[in-house]
Amino acid sequence: MADVVVAGAGPAGVALAGACARHGLHTVLLDPAPSRPWTATYGLWRDELPGLPETAIASASPSVLAVARSARTLQREYLVADTAGLRAWLTADGVEHVRGEAVHVVHGPGGSTVTLADGRRLAAGVVADATGARRVLGGAPGRTRSAQAAYGLVLPRARAAGLLSAPAVLMDWRGADRPDPTFAYVVPLAGDRVLVEETSLARSPALTMAALAARLHARLAAAGVPADGTAERVRIPLDLSLPRPGRVVPFGVAAAMVHPATGYSLATSLTLAPRVAAAVAADLPRGPATAARSARREIWTPRALAVHRLRRYGLRAMEAMPPSALIDFFELFFGLPPEAQRAFTSGREDLAGTSAAMSALFRQAPWRLRARLLGG
Repeated sequence: MADVVVAGAGPAGVALAGACARHGLHTVLLDPAPSRPWTATYGLWRDELPGLPETAIASASPSVLAVARSARTLQREYLVADTAGLRAWLTADGVEHVRGEAVHVVHGPGGSTVTLADGRRLAAGVVADATGARRVLGGAPGRTRSAQAAYGLVLPRARAAGLLSAPAVLMDWRGADRPDPTFAYVVPLAGDRVLVEETSLARSPALTMAALAARLHARLAAAGVPADGTAERVRIPLDLSLPRPGRVVPFGVAAAMVHPATGYSLATSLTLAPRVAAAVAADLPRGPATAARSARREIWTPRALAVHRLRRYGLRAMEAMPPSALIDFFELFFGLPPEAQRAFTSGREDLAGTSAAMSALFRQAPWRLRARLLGG
């Protein structure tokens, strides 16, 4: 019998399994393909995870460009993760890898039993679900209507030089005054490559890949750049319902840890994994149910819940804005002091900072935009 079974071998699952093993817990990582490569591009701010080693970083941009009505340089270091290096850093000795698909879990006073699609069973004290929005073990799939979608191409840096007018381009809203506005996201990757992405920030339903690809191809054509790179497709649920109470510990996207207004979650998962593992290790001697409750409380503290509600309010306000108001919103947001921007984008438990940032933006907004913000 294992102490912990983690279902899902994405970054969140591998981070949690590794953290549990480092606390001396017998940990099983369960996935249909536990060693499959991570192909997504993961971005984060350096100050969100200052301990990230250089081996886990594909590129580091000392500043980023943000363009709404005007162009601003944000002096905040932006990282793109090296997925192989990230996986190596998160992986811990002692984690047992099991190839299989979890389909069901039952709980008893002494622990839980996970049933696999082929009929095998795994017994554990605590079961964590890191299977994303499907929530294979953590109850019903998360209800979501809003999603961020993006279609990108990986191009040689020399070819994309005209699109990378700064170390990295976080958002470029130029030309977005139209229905279903999208922005350009351009970041350097390892190996002298660049990802050029057309992104729909929040929409219900998500903008289709075909529509995003057409806009990206038009953007590249206008810049004289051939659109023949390796494609990347992204869809991130932004408004997953919070997990239901229960014995399973959802983690990562399955725990609705995605920032509702930005779509980011990697740094949050990597920051919380050691805290959740420590809670399990401390309370498992008191019983599996106690350990699971402690782990869930570590993920959703009262402050984190309060900040999440404010962020969800911001998501709804942005969704309700017409294109011109949305661009005005980001013009004001990128004009906020750096600490206010950081609080809203990264302060998951910073209730005071998040409230202050939203209040400052509201005070600076013209009346027509204030009405849109109140409508959220």
